[in-house]
Amino acid sequence: MRRSFLALSFVLLAASASPAGADTTLLNVSYDPTREFYQEFNAAFAKHWKEQTGETVTVDQSHGGPGKQARSVIDGLDADVVTLALSFDVDQLFERGKLIPKTWQSRLPHNSAPYTSTMVFLVRKGNPKGIRDWSDLVKPGVSVVPANPKTSGAARWVYLAAWQYGLEKGGSEAAARDFIGRFYKNAPVLDTGARGATTTFVERGIGDALVGWENEALLVKSQPNGADFEVVVPPASILAEPTVSWVDTVNRRKGTGKVAQAYLEYLYTPEGQELAAKHHFRPTDPAVLARHAQQFPKLQLFTVDEKFGSWKDANAKHFADGGIFDQIYVK
Repeated sequence: MRRSFLALSFVLLAASASPAGADTTLLNVSYDPTREFYQEFNAAFAKHWKEQTGETVTVDQSHGGPGKQARSVIDGLDADVVTLALSFDVDQLFERGKLIPKTWQSRLPHNSAPYTSTMVFLVRKGNPKGIRDWSDLVKPGVSVVPANPKTSGAARWVYLAAWQYGLEKGGSEAAARDFIGRFYKNAPVLDTGARGATTTFVERGIGDALVGWENEALLVKSQPNGADFEVVVPPASILAEPTVSWVDTVNRRKGTGKVAQAYLEYLYTPEGQELAAKHHFRPTDPAVLARHAQQFPKLQLFTVDEKFGSWKDANAKHFADGGIFDQIYVK
């Protein structure tokens, strides 16, 4: 796993180098576990754009924790598009930077979420701790590996899924706090991002269950040592909706608005949706999703808006400095 990821990082660096005479170069600022997907998607879009317009387009990639990535764009990183793990971080481009309009989510289908995912468990071969549901993750003697909700988008999805489970099973916010406290007490390390958590679990051999993106768990299963692991899909989890936007102020200054918009719209085409499914993201196109139904088990899913009001509300209550996560984790 380590060699394959390291080798891939060198491929990505090579792919990001702009060829001489390129007509347009875009920068896609994204989050950790999309590296492999966008490497292949970028090549497909460049071929499509060349066939449609005769123009050459090169897409550079930047990856990291979504909050940090959003702050980098606000601070001046010239992102033509952002493809981040949660809408709250894209919202910051409007709230703090006025780089995009307030109504950015209405510009593309499905509230600008071209694919979805959910939070699942990756366990070791044979599932020696018998982990089947969220309740199994808080048992004494079980070691879990999530990322840090202060820095990772995946970790915030995980936290909210666990919180809601504790709330519904316990019937009160006090019960949810207790459940979350026991969950993080079982976490020996909190990596800053989802890919770091994968490395900790898969390569360093720490933990009984990696708790995070479904697409990341399925990626591990597709590796040469994938037989060493099993994916456990709980009966209920959260509908994770990564969102995308072109960055208007950068596009106007660089003259990249037309191609940046076309790049994101291509995510919704059958070709883009098939590539999303290939890289283990759940397509939003029903026909493409149906073709890959075996890969994506059905489970009960809830959204942030349904249970928490909005991402802004969830962030203020749970993840802002002094919020519930800080109160519980420090304790």
